[in-house]
Amino acid sequence: MSRTFGNWLYEKTWETLLKRIITCAVVIIVLVGGYIGGQKIVDEARSCAGGVTESGGECVGVNGSGYDWGVKEIGPVVDRIEAENSRLGKLGKTYVTVAMMLPMQPESKAEKQQLRSELQGAYIAQYRANREEGAPKVRLVLANPGKDYEKQDEVVPDLVQMSHSTKDRLRAVTGFNLSLDTTKAAIRSLTEQDVPVLVARASASSLANKEGDGEHEFPGLARILPTNEDQAHALADFNGSRRNERTVVVRDTRRDPYVRSLAKAFQELEKDETGPDGPDTMTFTSDGIAEEGDVDNQFRPAVDTICSSGADTVYFAGRSTHLRLFVKRLAQDRCEDTKFTVVSGSDAASLKNKMSDDDWSQLMDDSGEPKMTVQYAAPAHPDAWRAEVRKWQGREEKRTGHRPDAAKAPGSLRDPLKELDRLHESARRAGDIGPLDMADSRTMMVHDGVRTAIEAIRGAKLPGEAAPTPEQVGNRWATMQAKNRVDGTSGRICLTPAGNPYNKPLAVVKLQPSEKAGSSRLGFVGLAWPLGREQAEDCVVRGGS
Repeated sequence: MSRTFGNWLYEKTWETLLKRIITCAVVIIVLVGGYIGGQKIVDEARSCAGGVTESGGECVGVNGSGYDWGVKEIGPVVDRIEAENSRLGKLGKTYVTVAMMLPMQPESKAEKQQLRSELQGAYIAQYRANREEGAPKVRLVLANPGKDYEKQDEVVPDLVQMSHSTKDRLRAVTGFNLSLDTTKAAIRSLTEQDVPVLVARASASSLANKEGDGEHEFPGLARILPTNEDQAHALADFNGSRRNERTVVVRDTRRDPYVRSLAKAFQELEKDETGPDGPDTMTFTSDGIAEEGDVDNQFRPAVDTICSSGADTVYFAGRSTHLRLFVKRLAQDRCEDTKFTVVSGSDAASLKNKMSDDDWSQLMDDSGEPKMTVQYAAPAHPDAWRAEVRKWQGREEKRTGHRPDAAKAPGSLRDPLKELDRLHESARRAGDIGPLDMADSRTMMVHDGVRTAIEAIRGAKLPGEAAPTPEQVGNRWATMQAKNRVDGTSGRICLTPAGNPYNKPLAVVKLQPSEKAGSSRLGFVGLAWPLGREQAEDCVVRGGS
């Protein structure tokens, strides 16, 4: 009698207890193997690069092996970072890791150029540090928290794990170029988990510890850029008091910590109360940091009102995208015989990269003169230190009758100039990192941020230790003043017990439009100090100041 296939299968796989056990084991192995293989395929499909995965259309994560996030503008500099990291591995020396946390996939040409400038500053600081005698050496990685830091919660756990790893030894996270609630969330999460943070570019006061009793909101946080309040006070001292009836504040109502703190600072500046009240604060509402939307249309009636008010000074609390629209509208619809001064905060440092030749031409009158003065407090400017040394020489010549040598200028002017020269020299030696443009201060500030983090790491290391703990680095910020200060390209960096820069100078900068295509620039005007006086030569943080 012939057997059916079912009978045969039963005899081979299920007839005895042993056959049943073997069959079940085989089925389980096949199912598990299929799941693992399928999961690997899915993971590979989601992977953008080592340590970086796809999330909502973005590549989010941490990488130091040359991944450029699809942004060709940063290709040369990330290649140099990868080469330097590989060199460290071959040398076999103990290193620590410093992470740059920045949105790595910007959309506009201007934002891509800005990102390149920031990464150039970070790499030059790494390159310098690894060729100095100090230890430990430094590995640099790039951490992408997504657009506007919205996916920071997917990256922070990786950074925390790296701080615990004996291989990575992550000892500082820096960067932070946008003042947003999501940026604050990232800083809070990192510092609550004992990862030291240094803010290099964001200026909102909500991203700073308050001075006081030592109970800090963000333990282990330092920053090297004065807050918006400090910038406003420095500008007020530089320009003199505001005449109430001649001044108006224009602000964005969108929820934005940078705008909110800048508007508050401008509105609280000491006013000349002898005259009549000036016009009320005027508002507009944008759709986002880099979104133009209908903002230009909102500015039309605002400019009409400003012209009727008799004001000649505008304090603009908004992002550079919208500042560009405002100054163009003011130039087109300006009042007769009124030459306006428009004052803004540090985000205006991005304005130059967003201006076209046509935009610049609209800011000039028929005689080739600027229609208005557009001024802001920049974190730094490459022309500042040589210009200030020359000013010092001029003052001394007027006082004594002879012109002193530049080498005798105060250290607070000479030291940053030396650092700037070293940055240029290192950039020349470091290989191809793409075009270098320091006018917007980003390269200088990020360089200084990474360098300050490295100095803190090396200063916190005890004799005999390969590297300090994260807690030791976080505690080091408060000691970085006087002889333990950092001489930066942006000025001397003297940190308070709360980790804030003490009376750090700001570069007052103005737009200098030109009729010649490509020759418009950001011109240095002078230095300004938050406390209304020059930074002390000893760089000692003094209470009650």
